[in-house]
Amino acid sequence: MRFSLYQEFYKLIHQKMVWISPLVLLGLMVTTGFTIGYNESKLLMTTCYDAPDWIILILAVVGATFFSMEFQNNAILTLIYKSANKRTVYFSKYIVILSYNILLHVIAMAFTTILWMTPLSRPVSWSTVYLYHQPLWENMLKTSAIDVLTTTFIISLIFLLSCLINNNAVVISVSLLMIFVGQFISASLLNGNKAVHILRWNPFNLTNLTRQYYNYATYVDTSHLSNVQLLCSTASYIVIFVTAGYLIFRKKRF
Repeated sequence: MRFSLYQEFYKLIHQKMVWISPLVLLGLMVTTGFTIGYNESKLLMTTCYDAPDWIILILAVVGATFFSMEFQNNAILTLIYKSANKRTVYFSKYIVILSYNILLHVIAMAFTTILWMTPLSRPVSWSTVYLYHQPLWENMLKTSAIDVLTTTFIISLIFLLSCLINNNAVVISVSLLMIFVGQFISASLLNGNKAVHILRWNPFNLTNLTRQYYNYATYVDTSHLSNVQLLCSTASYIVIFVTAGYLIFRKKRF
């Protein structure tokens, strides 16, 4: 596993997209600051200038490219040959992308701290009480931590799709569709449906997790789940998708 992780980290850090992404993230965060407005400092600080929405898009592209491209060019055969087993190949890739996911969130928080010191938004103390009677710094940390779970859910879905579809463009397209349209599909399923107590557990609904944390009053009526329920169901789906992806990968013929 150690050698496989070394290989995967080496490949990741040599992708230009990985180094460009933080700069793209910063640009999008600054744009969000101008768009949302000077007086929405608390919301901007809590959400790291809407970084969750941008990070999930970056990961959809990087994650799909990192995994599914190796199916297209048959590089996966070399990896399997050099590794002890398929499990090592699969989970080393998953751990590397998960690490990059966490890194992007840490970078977003660092950028937020820097932007907080600029005239982009109205000056507000980090100790100011905001959501859930907690200080802003705690809101930001919890929002980022919760979003790591949300993005991990998307990563798990991407890995599952990559094992099912050997086409990078299709995997990216389906992943982005899930990100952009998932919330609306879930809302349509739950709107006036008598089976809402069952349908509310659909995976599309889980894309609401991060947004519901920092905007509970709006999203709880859409998701029909509490924060804890969304959190637990997201964790459950991550396990299901990762396991299903690995089982398909293990049985897949190359």
